Amino acid sequence: MSDFDSNPFADPNASNPFQDPSVTQVRAAAPPGLEEYNPFTEVKPAPAGMAPKTGGTAANVQPAIMKPTEEPPAYSQAQPQPQQTRAAAELLKRQEELEKKAAELDRREREMQSLSASGGRKNNWPPLPEQFPVGPCFYHDITVDIPVEFQKTVKIMYYLWMFHAGTLLANLIGCLAWFCIDAARGVDFGLAILWLLLFTPCSFVCWYRPLYGAFRSDSSFRFFIFFFVYICQFGIYVIQCIGISGWGASGWISALTALNRSVPVGIIMIMVAALFTSLAVMSLIMFKKVHAMYRTTGASFEKAQQEFATGVMSNKTVQTAAANAASRAAQESFKEQI
Repeated sequence: MSDFDSNPFADPNASNPFQDPSVTQVRAAAPPGLEEYNPFTEVKPAPAGMAPKTGGTAANVQPAIMKPTEEPPAYSQAQPQPQQTRAAAELLKRQEELEKKAAELDRREREMQSLSASGGRKNNWPPLPEQFPVGPCFYHDITVDIPVEFQKTVKIMYYLWMFHAGTLLANLIGCLAWFCIDAARGVDFGLAILWLLLFTPCSFVCWYRPLYGAFRSDSSFRFFIFFFVYICQFGIYVIQCIGISGWGASGWISALTALNRSVPVGIIMIMVAALFTSLAVMSLIMFKKVHAMYRTTGASFEKAQQEFATGVMSNKTVQTAAANAASRAAQESFKEQI
């Protein structure tokens, strides 16, 4: 066989490389304990003069932990942005408005059902006592008849009408005080009574009720009635604000005239003149507001004409009169032919 198949260390006469004098000299010069050091274990060699530790295992060795020089900042929850907060507030506000509208619609539906079950709506305005010989003439309930988006405007106009009635009553008091210091002002006092008794119900019937019905049924014809009458009412407010003597109004001219005779009466009439002025200003503002809302409802003059024609032709009195006129015309034409 070849020499490669033989074991070179099997020969007893072969030299041992670890017994070489240079190797043994280095081993003798090595520090004690180094010969027990095993680099593949986690146990460190014992220093010189100390016995190696026994019973230590790898499980007792703790890993090195580095401590930071500065403490980490405390965790704080991210604050919401202002825009997010504003958007959330708007959403909550819209949700509340929708809930209010839904509750109001439910209430109106229940009320309409109760009214239909009871046989129809009963007049409730003016709110007169049951013992009064005259009963209410109109049914007035803004929350039931008027759509939600128009209720605020109708309520303001109703309060404006009440303010109008109160101003006429104050005008009566002012003219009475003027008549007390000047007997020649009896005409103004009498006209003040007439204006209170005439304009209070007429203003309710002639411009407030048309406005109420216009928003209730989206009637173009009622809108035009309101605009026409309310323009005339605004002109009356201006005249009453001026206060021409002999016209039954405690306006500025009348107030300054009475101030020369009596300071207390002049002050009362000046307050009434201020009420007429504020009434005229508020009426002009509400007229513009109602006109702007009228343009958004889709009403027009053509619709008003159609409603007027339909209403006139559906009236039984008009139908009877038209039938009588037609029959008379037919009879006269028949007689002429004979």
